Amino acid sequence: MQSPGLYIHVPFCRSKCPYCDFFSIASASLIPRWLEAFKKEVCLYKEQFDCFDSLYLGGGTPSSLDLNDLEELLDNIFTHLKFAPDTEITIEANPGELTDDFISGIESMGFNRVNLGVQSFDDTELAFLGRRHKVADAERALELLRSSGIENMGIDLIYGLKEQTLDRWMESLKKALRYRPEHISCYQLTIEKRTPFWKMQEKGLLTPMSEEKGRAFFFLTSEFMEENGYIHYEISNFAEKECYRSRHNSKYWNHSPYLGLGPSAHSFQGSKRWWNFRSIRRYCEALERDRVPVEGDETLTEGQMRLEAVSLGLRTMQGVDLSEVPHSPELEDVISRLRESGHVRMKGNRVIPTREGFLVADRLPLCFFPAGNSHNNF
Repeated sequence: MQSPGLYIHVPFCRSKCPYCDFFSIASASLIPRWLEAFKKEVCLYKEQFDCFDSLYLGGGTPSSLDLNDLEELLDNIFTHLKFAPDTEITIEANPGELTDDFISGIESMGFNRVNLGVQSFDDTELAFLGRRHKVADAERALELLRSSGIENMGIDLIYGLKEQTLDRWMESLKKALRYRPEHISCYQLTIEKRTPFWKMQEKGLLTPMSEEKGRAFFFLTSEFMEENGYIHYEISNFAEKECYRSRHNSKYWNHSPYLGLGPSAHSFQGSKRWWNFRSIRRYCEALERDRVPVEGDETLTEGQMRLEAVSLGLRTMQGVDLSEVPHSPELEDVISRLRESGHVRMKGNRVIPTREGFLVADRLPLCFFPAGNSHNNF
């Protein structure tokens, strides 16, 4: 069992992007109340988890907090929870909010990894996504980070936008690589419920990318990144070296324990998963009454744990060990079919997904379970 990870959900943004389904509000008025409630939540878990080796501030937009609030938040965490000396400490940031003073401030607090939500190096695409920054802001932020003492920088990009061509997407990738980030995440735009994009889709104003076009974007991205020396270690994620894989996100894919603090945050330990209220008001009210702000929980059965382990493992280049797969008379035939169709390869006793396998990662795990017949479709 690996060391646990700590995730902190900062539920504030300066504005809401029309594609985003993560919980946040476009107002700073509740930050003081949230911060006081957060301190109480930290104390609830003082003895429940071992020493953490990753800390990830996500959101929302953590960089929308001022330095005093961030310092107060971190002081409270480091006072009450235990961390390894080499802990990976990440903050998500918007390009328009990074200044010399802000970068210097987070460095002094111990942040050693910054994940920048660039999303595109095209101003037209940024406007479509409802982003507050321009390409020039992203370039300035990346130059500031590169000249700072932070040596682990990640860039998030989105493809599959309205009227986006493969050539325009390649231009964004090439511009990102000029800064040689240690990590790049490339996500296909998904249209989620409860978002303005979903409402646009229902009105016929927005059409999701076709499967054929999505395949072309995915293959071009994977091939280009690997040709430029990056490791395609998870469906949407690329690392310049093994040591730059996101330590924190990897915990979600290998069933390591993790603690999530803040509204809507999820936690996992052993076989139990729980999640907090998706509301700042309900979250704060619970903690102000000395109650846990947990909205729900579930305990996974052995079968569910195994299915999850296979599903998550087949999202990564590590794949899954055959010992994790239920043995059945059809197993050898299933693996043979998937190898012939080019969806998996074998490395010792491990089933490793190929690029083709990554594309059907949602269906692939069902092939290995008695009730799953999806291998007939490959």
